[in-house]
Amino acid sequence: MLSSDVLIPKILAFFAGISVLTTVGIVFVLVFESIGFFREIPIWDFISGTKWTPLFSDPEFGVLPLITGTLLVTVIASIVAIPIGLGSAIYLSEYAQPKVRNVVKPILEILAGIPTIVYGFFALTFVTPVLKFIIPQTEIFNALSAGIVVGIMIIPIISSMSEDAMVAVPASLRNGAYALGSTKLEVAIKIVAPAALSGIIASFVLGLSRAIGETMIVTLAAGNLAHLSFNPLESIQTLTAYIVSVSSGDTRYGSIEYLTIYAVGITLFVMTLVMNILAGYISRKFREEY
Repeated sequence: MLSSDVLIPKILAFFAGISVLTTVGIVFVLVFESIGFFREIPIWDFISGTKWTPLFSDPEFGVLPLITGTLLVTVIASIVAIPIGLGSAIYLSEYAQPKVRNVVKPILEILAGIPTIVYGFFALTFVTPVLKFIIPQTEIFNALSAGIVVGIMIIPIISSMSEDAMVAVPASLRNGAYALGSTKLEVAIKIVAPAALSGIIASFVLGLSRAIGETMIVTLAAGNLAHLSFNPLESIQTLTAYIVSVSSGDTRYGSIEYLTIYAVGITLFVMTLVMNILAGYISRKFREEY
């Protein structure tokens, strides 16, 4: 009879192994299916092409419009989410009383539990009409509306993780700064935030990775027009929106059009992988240990 000290680590190792095997399986499927696509379409043409019309009678397989659309939505989302999320974290960790924090933080995190399709309809039926009223040339489907709502969606991720990192900073650092005459704002910006930088960067990367991989909001609000444009008022298509549109269609299994799903999927995987590697490097470089 195995004791709990022996059995529990084995069970936990089994669960960890499942996670690793799942990741390996996903990567294997993406790579295996993408090989069939890149046998017919050169990788350079796929990466550098400026036209994406795989379902047209004269198909073009340049993924750059989808990458541009994805990055455009992500940049808009980061402009919305990073200042608000970081500001909320600073308030909760440095200014809010415990009773206020215990109320505000759960309410803020409720945003993370709202289904993304609800966010999508919110963007289409509320945010877009407001934008059209302010900027009349805004199209019905546009990157700005989708980016704003994606930014709202990832605020809880950035705020919660950043606040946890700031709370973990030792009180002795704060007390030392106060003893030298620093104000609360100076302590928050010049002492606490730099000390918690690795955790804050991790929250940014997780939030932006979530934005890059968002599907329903961009499908409903940003449109399905894959063209190379940096104008946030125009309709665009993202990598995830394309996958949804093709997966729900009548594309023949095994065709080159079908294989574009995996080619786009591995492109999305590489983008998020690069982001995580970069974040890991920055976190290690600026990590503070106490």
